[in-house]
Amino acid sequence: MFTFLLIVHALVAAGLVAVILMQRSEGGGLASSGSPSGLMSARGAADFLTRATSVLATIFVLLSILLAGLAAVERSPRTIDTSLARKPAPQAPAAPAMPAPADNGAVPLAQ
Repeated sequence: MFTFLLIVHALVAAGLVAVILMQRSEGGGLASSGSPSGLMSARGAADFLTRATSVLATIFVLLSILLAGLAAVERSPRTIDTSLARKPAPQAPAAPAMPAPADNGAVPLAQ
């Protein structure tokens, strides 16, 4: 289900990009060349592209929200993995006590 919706989302995104690029802008869009006496009039094409953009944008946003919700529910772990939990460090054995230094002023050697 998730993979199918992800593929549909990618197709909607590609369609949205194509429809936006076909629209006429102030600098002229990709579809600005050609005669206006083609399949549709300039006004009819503009209305169709505007409606197509709004419909595709709405579908894109709704699919994005749906996919985010599905990803949060389906991909969440069911149990907590404790294999990487920190374990307390083992206690080092107590060091033997150093003998008391002799009164002759000699310093004992390190053991």
